[in-house]
Amino acid sequence: MPLEDRYHYNIIRRAIDLIDAAALPLSLDALAAELGMSPHHLQKLFTQWAGVSPKRFQQYLTLGHAKALIDNRHTMLDTADATGLSSTGRLHDLFLRWEAMTPGEFARKGDGLNISYGLCTTPFGEALAMATDRGLCALAFTSETGREAAFADLSARWPAAHYVEAPETIRPLIDTALGGGTMPLHLIGAPFQIKVWEALLSIPSGHVTTYSDIAQAIGNPKAVRAVGTAVGRNPVSWLIPCHRVLRKTGALGGYHWGLPVKRAILAYESAQADATRPDAPERKPATFA
Repeated sequence: MPLEDRYHYNIIRRAIDLIDAAALPLSLDALAAELGMSPHHLQKLFTQWAGVSPKRFQQYLTLGHAKALIDNRHTMLDTADATGLSSTGRLHDLFLRWEAMTPGEFARKGDGLNISYGLCTTPFGEALAMATDRGLCALAFTSETGREAAFADLSARWPAAHYVEAPETIRPLIDTALGGGTMPLHLIGAPFQIKVWEALLSIPSGHVTTYSDIAQAIGNPKAVRAVGTAVGRNPVSWLIPCHRVLRKTGALGGYHWGLPVKRAILAYESAQADATRPDAPERKPATFA
């Protein structure tokens, strides 16, 4: 799984660059030639990874797709649901069980906290994951930032914690996340950040919302800039879906772990959402094994 998963994402990453550089949409043959692959192999790989053809997936990767998401799949967050701070329940497309750090624990910057970490593979490239004894507390993609920068970024959030490299602890948590099982999360952040991150969890896969909608949902409609900062400080990428937040104009905005990763995730989720519509043709589900 690790080598294949990383290989698949690297192909997607290179495809994004080629699509952006092309003046016109690329045919399957042209895209395959640029990637140094046979058209048959490219077709098979894309269909396995995303559930759609390279031609269709290319449409999801175009910059205009984000605007289409705003127009067609813009989710207005329900205030009561977004600020309920429930300890269990079905949140977006995964079952997550999470616990927020108390204000006192947050103020101590992780003092007395043991955090295990390890590298793992995901459908969107290599990731650095961290966990406390209460659950996964961080997940960062490394393809754009690099491993050392990702570790420095995450560990600086809780500088007084004790960090131990323990991939054997991390791997079962990531396997559970990829498999859609019950995933314990330990959210380490200030109360305002926790509210924003919980609002993110209410955004369905394949849909998007805006920074101003989140500000409205958490009861602070004028705090759009602060919401943007909190979204950027989300320590658990992908599982807490900060990639589903766009600007009102449809512009992607920033992404802490790199815009190519954000675009790949949005494209993948859109493809999955379209493929599961009642009128969609039957297909085999994508696998990551």
